[in-house]
Amino acid sequence: MSINDTFGIYLHVPYCRSKCRYCDFYSAPGSGGVPQSYVDALLRELKKNTRRPDTVYFGGGTPALLSPAQVKCLIEAADPKPGAEITLEANPDVVTQESLCGFAEAGVTRISFGVQSADDAQLRRLGRTHNAESAARALEWARAAEFSQICGDIMLALPYYSNGEFDRTMELLVRGGCTHISAYLLKIEPGTAFWQYPPDGLPDADAAAEFYLYAVKRLEEAGYRQYEISNFALPGCEGRHNLLYWNCQDYLGIGPAAHSCMDGVRRFWPNDTAGFIAGTVQEQDEGICDAEDFLIMQLRLRSGLDTDEYAARYGIRFTEEQQDFLRQCVRHGYAEWDEHRLRLTPAGMIVQNAILEELI
Repeated sequence: MSINDTFGIYLHVPYCRSKCRYCDFYSAPGSGGVPQSYVDALLRELKKNTRRPDTVYFGGGTPALLSPAQVKCLIEAADPKPGAEITLEANPDVVTQESLCGFAEAGVTRISFGVQSADDAQLRRLGRTHNAESAARALEWARAAEFSQICGDIMLALPYYSNGEFDRTMELLVRGGCTHISAYLLKIEPGTAFWQYPPDGLPDADAAAEFYLYAVKRLEEAGYRQYEISNFALPGCEGRHNLLYWNCQDYLGIGPAAHSCMDGVRRFWPNDTAGFIAGTVQEQDEGICDAEDFLIMQLRLRSGLDTDEYAARYGIRFTEEQQDFLRQCVRHGYAEWDEHRLRLTPAGMIVQNAILEELI
């Protein structure tokens, strides 16, 4: 199978019991679970697809608010290929031992927990509704359910942050059997509660960079290889679905706020749950996935940009001025470049936007 034949489906489940203070993702109140009418709308759209996916990703929102029966029905409708990666995001306090076993039996192979921190005071500050104990318990249940992969998220550079908080959180995830860890910096986004009321104790940019570099070092020492700016995995446990995004391969997004890229054309669904359920809104065109998108996505990956492939796809080679700039990046430890493949180092990933400005 050619890498260009791989294809993924993203199913957005917007429902949440509460809104985290840092979250700018589209969501809707969902204390009573996911309405069957919403599942029916996802099934309606899945019927229009005729291509079998290599990956299916339940994102949100809080997809673990789905029942195992709803998840099973959606997976069957997606009709994934044998051996497909099926991922479901979960909050530790939403799942039970029974629901996790049910998700595994329904076909989910990869469960992803938004743990964020092992510090209970920090979790309350973020607006998370779980604590460290419930996170550890959820990971224990996930191991018992025998998912192929267990994933955990860590947020860095939080208010009053320390390397000690990172170490405690990483220890919780490693002890919990995580095969994949995402570690990303807190970003205060417009429209969030943190944007309106910024928390005290936020580290400055230099301190945030040091926290990031410390996380990279500690995770790699523990055997989690960095393969993308914020993603680390034990060998063979990289997230196949998100690699579709970063390699500019085809994926179909379904649900309000979901995005697609098919045959180089980007599309999105409006942020309208009621309209999606009723079938009164449709996907909108967003533009072409072009050379700029490819460059941005490839430089997120530690494997980097194959400059020969870049030239073959888009007819673009770096100018002499850009090549001189890249040599400076190499000298300062921000990049590795042999004139055929350009890779950013962890230090370079911190200043990725500045590097991209010189290359676009």
